[in-house]
Amino acid sequence: MTQDCRVDVRFFPPPPEFADCFTSIYRLDLTVEDDAADGCRAEDWLQPEWGNLRVFSGDLPVAQVANGTVVADARFTVTGPSALATRFELGATRMWGIGLLPLGWARIVRLPAARYANFLADAERHPHFARFSRLIDVLDGANDDEAEYARIIEVLRGFDAPVADSARIRAVHGAMVELGLASVSEFAERAGLSVRALERICRRRFGFPPKLLLRRQRFMRSLAAWMLGGMGRWSPAIDELYTDQAHFNRDFHAFMGMGPSDYAALPHPILSAFMEQRARTLGSPAQTLDRPAAAG
Repeated sequence: MTQDCRVDVRFFPPPPEFADCFTSIYRLDLTVEDDAADGCRAEDWLQPEWGNLRVFSGDLPVAQVANGTVVADARFTVTGPSALATRFELGATRMWGIGLLPLGWARIVRLPAARYANFLADAERHPHFARFSRLIDVLDGANDDEAEYARIIEVLRGFDAPVADSARIRAVHGAMVELGLASVSEFAERAGLSVRALERICRRRFGFPPKLLLRRQRFMRSLAAWMLGGMGRWSPAIDELYTDQAHFNRDFHAFMGMGPSDYAALPHPILSAFMEQRARTLGSPAQTLDRPAAAG
């Protein structure tokens, strides 16, 4: 295993028709130190995020959500909305990623999000996701960003369908990313829903109950601030809604499967570079912090 790699990433804002559907569509070219003895791979940990479709040309990843099933040698992977870390290994490759906001999951995937929470699979071989396998063909070896992006949009348009509760999804998403949101009752009030209605839509469309979604937002604001702030001391990055360091440590273990000091001791060669570039380009370092339509 090596951590000497170069990350070249380019972000594409979705077309206006999909502004509320995708966090971004991005192309990543990963170059890893050529050391056959180390397997020419880098290791990193994906943080909690929304659902994603990813296609690879080159080295294929080995990935695992928490203690779940290891997925290896997949040209096309799918992840559902997550509240757990995903460990992965990846060598030199070209990858396209499609980050699905909750409304995008509803319109494009059209399956209950809760059923696929913390889910990772070889999409090409999965009965519910193999229909998206045409995305593999966008990587034709020419490495033409614009042509590949256009083909991705063409494929996705073929799966788009209207969603009856799209206005509610937008309202819930918009309320969820507001700063200082401390309780489910306040969440429901800002979304214009009863607590019971909020519970139903969060589980079906966002994958998790509202209380967990608020915890995830608080945690991801802290983790993103730490990674963009030089990855030094934790205390300046911890969100104001945490009561103390112990409170933050408990959430860190729950979401990442390790403590903050353990995570800080690990190299993050891909995610650190990716988040920095994402913040510069899109104004947001992580999917979970994106506001509805912000990427558009």
